[in-house]
Amino acid sequence: MGTQSKIDTQLRVRYYEVDQMGVVHHSRYFMYFEIGRTELLRNCGYTYKQFEESGLFLVVIDVACKYKAPIRYDDTIILSTELTHITPAKIQHSYHLWNHDRTVLHATGSSTLACVNTAGELQRIPDFLQSLIVHSSS
Repeated sequence: MGTQSKIDTQLRVRYYEVDQMGVVHHSRYFMYFEIGRTELLRNCGYTYKQFEESGLFLVVIDVACKYKAPIRYDDTIILSTELTHITPAKIQHSYHLWNHDRTVLHATGSSTLACVNTAGELQRIPDFLQSLIVHSSS
């Protein structure tokens, strides 16, 4: 188990992720961001599955992406995901998508997630998870 607020994840672009021109479809970037978030949480020693089994959910309430350079089929990319801010009920992340040797920045992004219960009501992030996240960011 790691103790960091930033993680790099290597991904290879699959054929179904690209459009007819062989370029990654814009909607796929948000899926990459989700991979980064889940891997960062896993690196803190916890999973989304465990979180959801407790009756709580982290829902995306804001997400953005700035496209800088195209990513193509079979490219190897590095997704850097960083926890940038945490409040009692929300978590913010930033993202950078690089080519395999970090010489080309393909995209940047950000997201905000809110903690809700099964009825969709805003909840405090549980203390044990906040302490995992806070400990991991220090």
